[in-house]
Amino acid sequence: MMYSNLSKIKPKLRTSGQITGNFGKTKVKAGSNLSDLGMSTKDNIKVVRKSDYITRLYKAFDTTTDPKLKKFCYTEIKKYLIQTNQWKAN
Repeated sequence: MMYSNLSKIKPKLRTSGQITGNFGKTKVKAGSNLSDLGMSTKDNIKVVRKSDYITRLYKAFDTTTDPKLKKFCYTEIKKYLIQTNQWKAN
């Protein structure tokens, strides 16, 4: 007859590693990494007026050959014109 010694195996207590309350994940500080998004340490922040931005978009649209940039400029100009009720659909 063969005897098994399974009854003699003792479960190992967890005596090593970090003690956490997050089901094995190391403890994390509360809050979001994105909470300071938009904050700046600069003293002077230059804000561009919409009219200047649209002028720059028109200039970029006319001078670029990049199709992605052309599409971006077109959609931004279109959004602005729709907002100001200046958009005339064909």
